[in-house]
Amino acid sequence: MIVVTGATGQLGRLVVAGLVEQGVSVVAGARNTAAAADLGVDVRLADYDRPETLDDAVRGADKVLLISGSEPGKRVPQHTAVVDAAKRAGVRHLVYTSAPFADTTELVLAPEHKATEEAIRAAGIPFTFLRNGWYHENYLDTIRTAVETGEIVGAAGDGRVASAARADFAAAAVAVLTGDGHENAIYELTGDTAWSFPEFAAEIGDVAGKPVTYRDLSPAAFQQHLVELGTPVEVAGFVAALEQNIAAGTLGHTPGDLAKLIGRPATPVRAAINQVLAG
Repeated sequence: MIVVTGATGQLGRLVVAGLVEQGVSVVAGARNTAAAADLGVDVRLADYDRPETLDDAVRGADKVLLISGSEPGKRVPQHTAVVDAAKRAGVRHLVYTSAPFADTTELVLAPEHKATEEAIRAAGIPFTFLRNGWYHENYLDTIRTAVETGEIVGAAGDGRVASAARADFAAAAVAVLTGDGHENAIYELTGDTAWSFPEFAAEIGDVAGKPVTYRDLSPAAFQQHLVELGTPVEVAGFVAALEQNIAAGTLGHTPGDLAKLIGRPATPVRAAINQVLAG
């Protein structure tokens, strides 16, 4: 039996659906069990903020997919609670959705993922770290705005992003959960091609049939730009820091692990552009 925590999230739903297609026994762990009723599988309460719910959530599981929490600053205690419950339950394989090069990168998101990986190693449970890169879906609003305004504004310089579709990352998780030989493996999951923001803008313009350009700002100017658009200061600072990470090359790697796991090329970013503009 496989337990998927965070099963009502966008990634979790795709993973559960993929496991159902494979005909395996799957349990959806969710903070809001009512929201998981439409998944068509057994549902258990699994609230990262309520550790007392987690023993029952993973009871009887051979494998657990721990999908990382969505609240920065809370992930380490949340994830550790799941790891502890998995150890008590005798789980044979713990799969975790981590961050790119979590143990070495300067990516602002990485420290909590690095700490979680360390907790999993310390627990002694056979593991797989799925170090998920950037999703195309992170940029759906950017695509819409670019078509409306004719530009993308950022602070990433010539930095590149090797993004892929969320469905690709879900397919990789399904492949690991249903396959053999993935214990104690680390996969750096990215798209096949890394694009720059000038290239991204040009691609949007090509699909939209109108000029779209990229306007690069300093990190401070970009943060101020976001604040002027109504973004809270702390959030704007975080986004600006991510742009600096991209400029430094932290998201531009293309090791090919994702395509190997899913047995096909990763979805190109143009597919996301087509999806937005067709909608």
